[in-house]
Amino acid sequence: MATFVLEIGSEELPSRFLASEEKDLTDRFTAALHDIGLEYGSLKVMTTPRRAVMIVDNLNPVQKRREEVVSGPPVRVAYDAKGNPTKALEGFARTNGCATEDVFHVQTEKGEYVAVRKITGGASAATLLASICPTVIAAVPFGKRMRWGAYSFAYARPLRWILALLDDTVVSFTLGPVTSGRETYGHRIHGPGPFVVKHAADFLNTLSEQGGIILDPVLRRRSIVESGNAQAKRLDGRVLWKDSLLDEVQGLTEHPVSLVADFDRGYLEVPREVLLTSMETHQKSFGLEDSDGRLLPHFLTVLNLTPENMDLVKRGWERVLRARLEDARFFWRADMKETFDHWLEKLDAVIFIGDLGSMGEKTRRLESLCRWLAALCAPDHVDAAARAGRLSKADLVSGMVGEFDTLQGIMGSIYAARKGESDSVSKALGEQYLPAGPDSPLPKTTLGALLSMADKADTLTGCFGLDMIPTGAADPNGLRRCALGIIRIMLDFAIELDVRQLFAKAQELYGSRPWKLPPAKALDNLMQFFAARLRNYFMSQGYDTLLVDAALGAGVENVKDCSARLNALVAFSHTSEYEAAVRTFKRVTNILRKQAQSDDVTGHWDIALLKEDAEKHLADTLEIVLPKLDSLWAVHDHQAALHCLGELRPVVDAFFDGVMVMCKEDDLRRNRLCMLHELGMRFTRLADFAALQM
Repeated sequence: MATFVLEIGSEELPSRFLASEEKDLTDRFTAALHDIGLEYGSLKVMTTPRRAVMIVDNLNPVQKRREEVVSGPPVRVAYDAKGNPTKALEGFARTNGCATEDVFHVQTEKGEYVAVRKITGGASAATLLASICPTVIAAVPFGKRMRWGAYSFAYARPLRWILALLDDTVVSFTLGPVTSGRETYGHRIHGPGPFVVKHAADFLNTLSEQGGIILDPVLRRRSIVESGNAQAKRLDGRVLWKDSLLDEVQGLTEHPVSLVADFDRGYLEVPREVLLTSMETHQKSFGLEDSDGRLLPHFLTVLNLTPENMDLVKRGWERVLRARLEDARFFWRADMKETFDHWLEKLDAVIFIGDLGSMGEKTRRLESLCRWLAALCAPDHVDAAARAGRLSKADLVSGMVGEFDTLQGIMGSIYAARKGESDSVSKALGEQYLPAGPDSPLPKTTLGALLSMADKADTLTGCFGLDMIPTGAADPNGLRRCALGIIRIMLDFAIELDVRQLFAKAQELYGSRPWKLPPAKALDNLMQFFAARLRNYFMSQGYDTLLVDAALGAGVENVKDCSARLNALVAFSHTSEYEAAVRTFKRVTNILRKQAQSDDVTGHWDIALLKEDAEKHLADTLEIVLPKLDSLWAVHDHQAALHCLGELRPVVDAFFDGVMVMCKEDDLRRNRLCMLHELGMRFTRLADFAALQM
């Protein structure tokens, strides 16, 4: 068995490209090797800023041979009346590279046909790899691609070299300006190369020993963490590792070297969040804290080389960070002299979105909407909720957020605490933008949750009123994220609220606007959009599609109740009575839908019109079961209500078997439909059974 190594060398790629490049190369080469029938033991892709490397171990040097039976024309067409081959048979044999004497007959369901055994495969791995490598490499998707020189080939950055070795043999192919070979390059400083690799088995040692490269991202990450922890320990501190930043930093280096540097203690007067943002966002560095959780006047950065004069490099990093921290301290001191009233005045000059007015107007809407929400969900905190809504965007005009925009909301929380606002208002301001995505944290406080919902509802209703509805992948105002945030908050906080009522109130607070859609139409569109996002959310949680559609079909206005109904359906679907009960009730639903336009089926049935034993039995059963279903609905015990379907099924089936529902007599037909309607309306509020396929 052989080893194949492919190295794609380029100018430095952004670190955000590397993880997706690894996954895509792995998936595409795995599929390609399977398709061409090359057997192998393992395949691994590793990346650094300047290279992507694929190593395939235990690769069969020869393509797997396969024998297949290829059918041709029917025997009656392949031979004439005298038994001689026809042109159809001769053409079939010629196409498959054999003589007419080589064919044999096979019996199929359609009759007797001629066939031939065809051997495929057996090509050399080198030949096959030379054909698939350029195709796969050229197909790797990147966020941005570029062309260079006079070449039409596009890649994330200009290619510089390609190494392709099958054991000691070069797999030769050309991609753009580069032809594959056996040369590799190491670190620009600690082993630039080029280095000739004689055998694929020597590649990793060549890169690490001569090129000064740590190829494996996992090992680079581990090296950074272990070295950083050791240096922090000497200062009686610990590194504030941030996974997303750590992934980025390891993707910026091939030869990681950790360095702990210092900054003046005077900067510690600036809030911790600001200092860490300065370090992490602008310097790609990590903060340090002591055992009590206090920030230390040190930071850890990661170099991509081992410098000759570490002290000189350390002073350079300190000088750059000092400039950032000096700005932060200036803005902090300036902002602490301002008042919220001053900032609120300035918000009236800040545009929200197009015709939706200013940020000042938005905060006044949020003040009213938060008050309304709190009255329904947290009546003891109405005033605090309204205050949080009014102050929610004040920090946008602060100097600090103007410099560090990722701190919006966070700085509002800090300033509120420092300027005498209540603890609940302060925390709500810090949580107003949560959740920021499908996996981001949720607010922890009730006021934070209400403010977040109000903010998102205001944005959604305003944009839908202007017909700014997301299409395809385009969603410049993050409306999908807003809807998902409301869904996650409602479920996490178990909020009993009609979401259509929430959107209607948010729409009302806009007052008179030059809307592009009539308010009723905009609200309908928004509810359809919200239902689609709720469906997407449940699907992402692993729920069955049919069950999700059935639960949503009964209404999406109460998200908490919709989730409870879905879970009840899931539990019911695992019972033995599920399929039969659903089939029976779908029959009820279908009959009612067909007759809804031609018959008035509302109201209670007339006992005097009951003739058949089966309909009398059904009526008696309904008199007992319907009040029970209403009681279960009142306490949201949907699972127990669905189990009543199993109890009702035999009675309903007997009714259908023994009674002609759609009889000619108007009063009898209507009376029977009324019974079905009374039963049906109890269950259609639980699920749309028409969506369930048996």
